[in-house]
Amino acid sequence: MKIALASDHAGREYRKAIGADLASQGFSVIDLGVPDGVESADYPDYALKAAEAVASGACDRGVLICGTGTGMAMAANKVKGVRAANCTGELMARLARRHNDANVLALGSRLLGLELALAIVEAFLTTGFDGGRHQARLAKLQG
Repeated sequence: MKIALASDHAGREYRKAIGADLASQGFSVIDLGVPDGVESADYPDYALKAAEAVASGACDRGVLICGTGTGMAMAANKVKGVRAANCTGELMARLARRHNDANVLALGSRLLGLELALAIVEAFLTTGFDGGRHQARLAKLQG
């Protein structure tokens, strides 16, 4: 599975740790920044890069990190075909996948400990979509 990974300056350290963890598990990780040395970065710029990679099919899923995860999710959801979920726990991540077929995960580095963030990423990447009654609801989202 190929994962688009991006952050702003607030999520840089978590992005590096998550990327290393995913690579150690055999995932293909496409790191879309923010580059080292950038003191302040606009999260929409980096969310858009990752969201477009997922929407185009270049990547299977995306993981975005900023201070709260909210801005990244809002920006990513502007891209047609992206269903980004800002998750603060493993159950939220599992349900975002099972019920909403979320394809992008947003995390807040200022709200989550790194161990929890890693567990949320694992839950998100290892959970499938239930389909069935959820498919009809998903079709409504896709308009």
